[in-house]
Amino acid sequence: MNVDIIREYCLSFPGAKEQIQWGDNLLFKVEGKMFLLYSLNNEAINRISLKCLPEKFSELIENECIIQAPYFARNKWICIQDGCRMNIKEIKELIAESYRLVFEKLPVKVKKEIELKYTKK
Repeated sequence: MNVDIIREYCLSFPGAKEQIQWGDNLLFKVEGKMFLLYSLNNEAINRISLKCLPEKFSELIENECIIQAPYFARNKWICIQDGCRMNIKEIKELIAESYRLVFEKLPVKVKKEIELKYTKK
């Protein structure tokens, strides 16, 4: 799970921004709402945390390298552990889903502003 690939992909979403928070965590947000957390700590086992659909949550955490995200599980967040054998396509699908879930909860006016701003580019 190369941070550069994850970073480039996350920043490709309309309105996505990055910031370092809680020490060594790289967060990706849209309008201040987090959709992905990437741990930059080289000793961390829990590498990527993201939101998922409630109906997929139980299925995903049955995978040996995916756990309930610490502190975020009640909101249906998962954590993909370092060394997980998921391919990048599967990880990108989960990231896109996380972004969509967060984006959908934004106020209609804000969503329209983001869509308008990014369709002009």
